Amino acid sequence: MRADILVFPGSNCDIDTEIALKSALPGWRVERQWHDGADLSGTQFCVLPGGFAYGDYLRAGALAARSPAIAELRALIGRGGLVLGICNGFQVLVEAGILPGAFQANTVQHFVCRDVHLRVESRGSPFLEAFREGQVLRLPIAHQEGNYRLSEDEYRRLRDEGRIAFTYCGPNGEIGDERNPNGSYAGVAGVLAEGGRVLGMMPHPERAAWPAIGRADGLGILAASFGSVLEGGKL
Repeated sequence: MRADILVFPGSNCDIDTEIALKSALPGWRVERQWHDGADLSGTQFCVLPGGFAYGDYLRAGALAARSPAIAELRALIGRGGLVLGICNGFQVLVEAGILPGAFQANTVQHFVCRDVHLRVESRGSPFLEAFREGQVLRLPIAHQEGNYRLSEDEYRRLRDEGRIAFTYCGPNGEIGDERNPNGSYAGVAGVLAEGGRVLGMMPHPERAAWPAIGRADGLGILAASFGSVLEGGKL
């Protein structure tokens, strides 16, 4: 079994992600692939890591979304593979049209780097099967354009389809503007594509995958793919 990490010019969380995946997926072959010339034909799981792809000079993720690697990514999705977009990787998936919505600058108008709490809103994905609905996780964020935008109709559709993965919340699961670090619509912190095999999220699970230091909430997100890929039967 193989997991690949797509690296773009300006990606800066790829090594962190590689180390976390090797811990979360023992026995898997984990590799980083440069986006230009990436070959995902032998992989079952691909991660788009955080960072600032192409410097985010146009819009966050906009240039990376036009990389030749996106065609490889679509082919992986088409054959039932798993895709996780973290922070800038989430922005790339949105710009590529693989996930819905759009991103704007944080309403606080500056870079935000701190721990936040997330409420798990769905279990309709291999990435979420290790959790229960309503469970509260603690993960770090680090972004300046994390203000995720949806129309009311889009939000209702995703909610009704079980495709809202995470909502920003308080330590006891309470929802409110004061718990929303970037102004995202309805506090949305992560969403799923149809079928649940593509997850985009702004918080960083790879930075909270270490039980030895008491930060392991991200481990379930990274490791939950293991059994699901084997059971999927399509790869």
